[in-house]
Amino acid sequence: MIDYNINPQTPSTDKEPLIKWRPKFMFFKNLRTQTFTLVLFSILLSSFFGFLAGAVSGSIFYFELKDYLSQLNTEFPVLEDKGTVDTEYNPQTTQEQAIINVVKGNSPAVVSVVIYKEVPIIEQSYTDPLGDLFGDSPFQFRIPTYTQRGTEKQKVGGGTGFIISKDGMIVTNKHVALDDNAEYVVLTNDGQEYPAKVLAKDPVQDLAILKIEGLDFPTVKLGDSDSLQIGQTVIAIGNALGEFQNTVSVGVISGLGRTITASGGGMIETLEDIIQTDAAINPGNSGGPLLNLRGEVIGINTAVSLQGQSIGFTIPINKAKKDIDQVKELGKIVYPFLGVRYVIITQEVQQENNLLVDYGALIISGQGADEKAIYPGSPAEKAGLKEGDIILEFGGKKITTNNPLAKIISNYNVGDEITLKVLIGQEEKIFSIILEERSI
Repeated sequence: MIDYNINPQTPSTDKEPLIKWRPKFMFFKNLRTQTFTLVLFSILLSSFFGFLAGAVSGSIFYFELKDYLSQLNTEFPVLEDKGTVDTEYNPQTTQEQAIINVVKGNSPAVVSVVIYKEVPIIEQSYTDPLGDLFGDSPFQFRIPTYTQRGTEKQKVGGGTGFIISKDGMIVTNKHVALDDNAEYVVLTNDGQEYPAKVLAKDPVQDLAILKIEGLDFPTVKLGDSDSLQIGQTVIAIGNALGEFQNTVSVGVISGLGRTITASGGGMIETLEDIIQTDAAINPGNSGGPLLNLRGEVIGINTAVSLQGQSIGFTIPINKAKKDIDQVKELGKIVYPFLGVRYVIITQEVQQENNLLVDYGALIISGQGADEKAIYPGSPAEKAGLKEGDIILEFGGKKITTNNPLAKIISNYNVGDEITLKVLIGQEEKIFSIILEERSI
């Protein structure tokens, strides 16, 4: 018996044998197969013609686009098979490339200045001021006492400098090298340590010249700070926080000709005609270079505002050039000295003091007993200048906020004879003085 898996309830007779079910079943099976084959053939045929149409239209578009670009003198890039993946970073802009080049070119000449000093070793102990009065009572008094047990050399500070000559001459801030009893060690970018000698300290500007022994040191190139413009990109490099050597920060020149009063390192100093920048300057950056995109040093980083953010100050490099030349020629920094204490007159100063002019240098004493208006024995005293006099011109140059007295004096040398125009009361008078050397 052949089993076709027919429902057993389906009636069957001799006139309608079971075998008649097979041809009918095969008919529907062939119909489904034909339909599936037709649909599959249609899909394949459509895909073929769609691919062919896309290839043709794409080729037409490609050649039309190529002809159009050829008219614009544009070339299709050719990919070169180098065999390996190039992992070296490529700068994305010309400015970025310039910054990288400046850092690479100048970092070897930027050094860290580490300050060491003998400090006392203090030991703490406890004593009972009542002695054995209460015996072994738990209510004994214990008072700490401190005893010095010799001294030891310790790191007490740090700053930055930069090498300006192949024989190891270094420029830094005066407040970095202010302590005559300290020892200074220079750490170069390649990890070498050199003992440093302080050759000279500027009596007016926050500048000092150090020296390390050696030959063929890498050096920086000095630029021209008189040609700077506000908005110009600048780069600062320094020993940030005295810990992160040769830290790089980038910013712009935010202002020129600033006057500030800076304190730190055991000194307070008024700095005139200095550069303001928003490049990050942190403790430890003092004495480091501020560079332009040509890789030239245009300033010496010296101070930062604690009240604001991204407000740093830099001494123009042109102020240091004269110091450098004098140390090379004379072995010291010789600064011309007039001998007056003054304030630059502005409209506010004019109104507060009821003055006749809104420019010049008003000779005035300070609040302290040693802050006299005229220094004893100075050229100003010898010429007869008094407190309340107003110096209008120095050597024929008008004194203004943009051209302060200190800036004008710095252009002269010790021994130069200078003519001063001075307002005394309501009368202008001419004085002749000879500049003398200023001691620190």
